[in-house]
Amino acid sequence: MRLLGLLYLIQLQESGPGLVKPSQSLSLTCSVTGFSITTSGYRWSWIRQFPGNKLEWMGGIRYDGGNSYNPSLKSRISITRDTAKNQFFLQLNSVTTEDTATYYCARDTVRGLQHEPRHKPPCRGALGQQGALKPNEAQELLVFRIGKEKQSHRLSSVVRIF
Repeated sequence: MRLLGLLYLIQLQESGPGLVKPSQSLSLTCSVTGFSITTSGYRWSWIRQFPGNKLEWMGGIRYDGGNSYNPSLKSRISITRDTAKNQFFLQLNSVTTEDTATYYCARDTVRGLQHEPRHKPPCRGALGQQGALKPNEAQELLVFRIGKEKQSHRLSSVVRIF
């Protein structure tokens, strides 16, 4: 038996301002190529890495348009999408210096998080419940952030708030 492999490149490219003033809103765009953001079973997330390397899952938007947010940010965050352009967006309102971080967009699977009996509360998974990423969870998210420096893709947005 002969197995054939399929090679494809998924690229996520962030864009947005590098400097935001306190009390303003931060808006970032993630443009996805090589994979549709409406493909069943996937969530498109925003995560950030603070100085000192702590990672935080901020929230995401599922293939069907449903949102989930880190409870600590829920009052300030909005994640939307444009399916025609295959882009998704982060808006974080009323920023402070505590929001200074490197921001990443990522693809993660929601398979396995949707199979609960209807009488139970919906499962949000460890990411949605805790906000802070464990090392194995961070690795699972970041592995899908694919790109090459020589192609001049912007892989992350470093945002400083002064």
